[in-house]
Amino acid sequence: MTEIQRPGALYQQVAAAIREAILSGEFAPESLLPSEAQLMARYQVSRPTVRNAIAALRAEGLIDVRHGKGSFVRFDGHPALSLDRRISHAPAGQFVMPGGDIWDEAEEPSAYRTRTTNATGRLLGLGEEEELFGCDRLLTDAATGTRAIHRTLIPFEVAESVPALAKEPGQQPAAAYAALAKAGHKLWWSETVRARMPVPDERATLQLLDATPILHLSRITHGTDDRPLILEELRIGADRAEAAYRITADKQPTRRRQT
Repeated sequence: MTEIQRPGALYQQVAAAIREAILSGEFAPESLLPSEAQLMARYQVSRPTVRNAIAALRAEGLIDVRHGKGSFVRFDGHPALSLDRRISHAPAGQFVMPGGDIWDEAEEPSAYRTRTTNATGRLLGLGEEEELFGCDRLLTDAATGTRAIHRTLIPFEVAESVPALAKEPGQQPAAAYAALAKAGHKLWWSETVRARMPVPDERATLQLLDATPILHLSRITHGTDDRPLILEELRIGADRAEAAYRITADKQPTRRRQT
């Protein structure tokens, strides 16, 4: 029995005590928390107080409530997947993404026509309402069950200038890179990563637990003149994956001496 003697609302006091027990290792990762009745007896509080405390810890992401099974301490160890974000230039003009073969397609790719938003237009160097080809893929990793959403967006003007893209704008990224290179583009890539909370559709599609953020990776394929050609977005649960990068030093531009 643990007597609660802390400032703040009673449920917050109980939540703090359970949090301490989790962080100290008394309640181990993936373990089942004591039942509501056991927590009521341990802290000498009412059932509504225990439920409010559990709800608070669930919102923090410390526990996961599984229907019909109880409340479990969430695992906060090494992610299940390390995503190697390199792109390699293979012989015969092909491109390879290391680790790209881990994914299976859970559904048929969905190709469609759409328009730029403020966010996608900014990344593609376009205004709003510019026409795009889009393709969405739901990916799964058979080994870990991890899901990811991959989206490709190609401006109409880019696709029209590259016949292979205009014919099949929903092709795999590596094939799209090869088509751009064949059309004469010298390609390079930039990528940003941000964490955010998912919208309901993303949470359901990715099968995320409560209070789980997602990693949102935005990769832009640039052409010879640095013009953005393709935007790819990858969304995945932040508790499931980490992004790994190889960083090389650019050559410093040679300074010209004034004469």
